[in-house]
Amino acid sequence: MSAGTGERAPDRPLSREEQVLERVERARRRRARVRDELVTLAHGAGGRATRSLVEAVFLEEFRNPLLEPLADGAVDGDGLAFTTDAFVVTPLFFPGGDIGDLAVNGTVNDLAMCGARPLHLSAAFVLEEGFPVADLRRVAASMARAARAAGVEIVTGDTKVVQRGKADGCYITTAGVGRIDRPGRLSAAAAEPGDAVIVSGPIGEHGVTIMLARGGLDVEADLVSDTAPLTGPATRLLDACDGVRCLRDATRGGVATVLNEIAESAGVAVVLDEEAVPVRPAVRGACELLGIDPLYVACEGRMVAVVAGWQAGAALDALRAGPLGEDAAIVGRIGADPPGTVLLRTAFGGTRIVDVLVGDPLPRIC
Repeated sequence: MSAGTGERAPDRPLSREEQVLERVERARRRRARVRDELVTLAHGAGGRATRSLVEAVFLEEFRNPLLEPLADGAVDGDGLAFTTDAFVVTPLFFPGGDIGDLAVNGTVNDLAMCGARPLHLSAAFVLEEGFPVADLRRVAASMARAARAAGVEIVTGDTKVVQRGKADGCYITTAGVGRIDRPGRLSAAAAEPGDAVIVSGPIGEHGVTIMLARGGLDVEADLVSDTAPLTGPATRLLDACDGVRCLRDATRGGVATVLNEIAESAGVAVVLDEEAVPVRPAVRGACELLGIDPLYVACEGRMVAVVAGWQAGAALDALRAGPLGEDAAIVGRIGADPPGTVLLRTAFGGTRIVDVLVGDPLPRIC
């Protein structure tokens, strides 16, 4: 900074931290608009409509420095991380999990993506009149198991009951606090050309499992939800590499939406290799029948990591060394041009743009 002015000397290049702050400030100055007069299912899908709604309504009214990054959670200057999430999945019980463990894992994972060690959770229930107490016990037991597995406790909460037909059985909102024990902050705006893009395992299993569990599709597949706490793989990765730029869990909108958010926040291009993206045959087959791209299908136990290119090998080894990361893969790289764009190099040798999710092909999946 130049003496007495508080401004950067014109001949000095921006530091990496200053570049990140400048990108955040540019995004802050953009004014979002909602063109719809009514809320639609697309506004809850995690894609373009969700982003517009959040920025134009909630960010506009609640704007503050902790909220403005619109990350998985808020992190203050003392290293305290805080996040909250709501769950309205249908059906409530599905292969591999239920709304209870989904609620715990979803909040734990948001804290893990901030680089935080989860400490405590809260849980609020909106129950419909006539909801079976046996099912509520089953959900609560599932939450307790998930909390123990993640190393957290549910320490406070609330319960409301609404009239029959007004809540589809059970909705759950969880919030969590965690502590960041290492220096530095993770940010989507920190991605740089040359960085590697890694996913921690096969994608799309949760979303496809939910769709098949609803019935109505003549598809048989041996699939279970990937819902799981990501604290372990995130910790292994951060312990092994000091060049981790950002972590994101690929929930609503899938890997494609996460990568578009990174590309836009950092002003970079993300170049994916289609053949490197891990997708189980059952998921790929179901997606082909449904006419959707696995890149847009939600996961509940998979994360996307952007890591300095020279540490890509060490990052992959760290993830593969423990549970939930055995099938981790480097799926692409960060480039410079065209900025704000995600490109996919297809198996046929072509290249196509992977845009932000539009619409809601898989509603009520989390």
